[in-house]
Amino acid sequence: MLGKFKTFKPYYKSTIVLAGPVVISQLGHTLVHTADSVIVGHFAGTIPLAAVSLVNAVFMIVMVVGLGIAYGITPLIAQENGRDNRKECAVLLSNSFWLNIITGVLLFCLVYFGSMLAIDHLNQDPAVVKEAKPYLLILSLSMLPLMVFSTFKQFAEGLGFTKQAMNVTIWGNVLNIILAIIFVKGMFGITPMGVKGVGYSTLIDRILMMSVMMTYVLRSKKFNGYIQHFKITVIDRVRLGKILRIGAPVAMQYVFEIGAFAGASLLAGTISATAQASHQVAIQLAAMTYMMASGIAAAATIKVGNSYGNRNLFRLERFAITSYQLVLLFMLITASLFAIFNNYLPYIFTSDKAVVVIAAQLLIIAGLFQLFDGTQVVGLGVLRGMGDVNIPTIITFVAYWIIGLPSGYVMGILFDWGIKGIWYGLTLGLLTSSLLLYFRFQLVIKKKKLQFENSKL
Repeated sequence: MLGKFKTFKPYYKSTIVLAGPVVISQLGHTLVHTADSVIVGHFAGTIPLAAVSLVNAVFMIVMVVGLGIAYGITPLIAQENGRDNRKECAVLLSNSFWLNIITGVLLFCLVYFGSMLAIDHLNQDPAVVKEAKPYLLILSLSMLPLMVFSTFKQFAEGLGFTKQAMNVTIWGNVLNIILAIIFVKGMFGITPMGVKGVGYSTLIDRILMMSVMMTYVLRSKKFNGYIQHFKITVIDRVRLGKILRIGAPVAMQYVFEIGAFAGASLLAGTISATAQASHQVAIQLAAMTYMMASGIAAAATIKVGNSYGNRNLFRLERFAITSYQLVLLFMLITASLFAIFNNYLPYIFTSDKAVVVIAAQLLIIAGLFQLFDGTQVVGLGVLRGMGDVNIPTIITFVAYWIIGLPSGYVMGILFDWGIKGIWYGLTLGLLTSSLLLYFRFQLVIKKKKLQFENSKL
């Protein structure tokens, strides 16, 4: 056992060193919404908190489409860097930049002309909808700076430079929280803005993060070897196609999973505002651990992509196994924390006892499903590193929309198990996804070994 640990030790260390900053950076996206929920829950009340839940459910689907498209560059950069092709990395960056700008504009239009109208027809409490619409509009304006930020963040992470995005994210979150408190509560002569306040703080935060990350990548000496080949005017259909062939399926994977959770939030809203607020509290805590697991998955994509680029399948397989083991260990720890402190953690978000009681019950379920959530997101990350994204996309669709959400509807609404029934359905979907993705990895790695062996003959 000890000998096996020593064999894997360099891989554990390398993955943790790379994943640590990515985890914090990924967590930053969730913390923005978590901070919004905490601030609104304490300073504005239950109806505004339910409005935040509703907007997050709707806007998160739009946001993950953008983040998925932006993510398309990461495995490609990792693979080209593994081949020591710096010029190609620079060309991919310029194409990703324009692709993400176009995506950001299109997503804003989607929210403005689509979601703003659709939100009136989701069978939600009218008071919640009234609070939600201005917040959704302000958040939609932040999509463009978020996409530009993600362009340079994913480029840097694909090269293995993960600390820079982490630092920008940390300071961005600090600023976001400070501004949100000032705007929501109304301080320093500013009129209390309520839910709109967290929207404005997020918009300002993302504009500044975009500016800092872009400037750093273009000016830092660490990237000179790549940026010297960078020309912002270079747009190539072949490269755009390569990025989209990875990014579009990744975006769909995000949509299928996040969409299922958003659907669960909407189902919770048909039960009661209290059930919806409880769902929001529990899902925010679960989302924090998910984003940490997502960071490990991102590190797996980079390491696997780099190994795949230089045709080292032995190293690739070791990094994949290491990532699975690390995420299981981490999720076991957080599941234990959820089980032990389930009656106390909801108070971070709200003092409403009715909300706390239901959220505490949901955290017990969350402790179980996050084990499956962690392994499935790592499975997706490993497969992305090898460029395998189409079959995993089908797997996520089946797991969440054929199994997870429908079974949640049956148990939660038809069987009248309430919000817990909805969460049982989500757990079943995550279990299905995690198992199928692991089997897919085993199949793909066997095929790659045969391909590489035959190419040597």
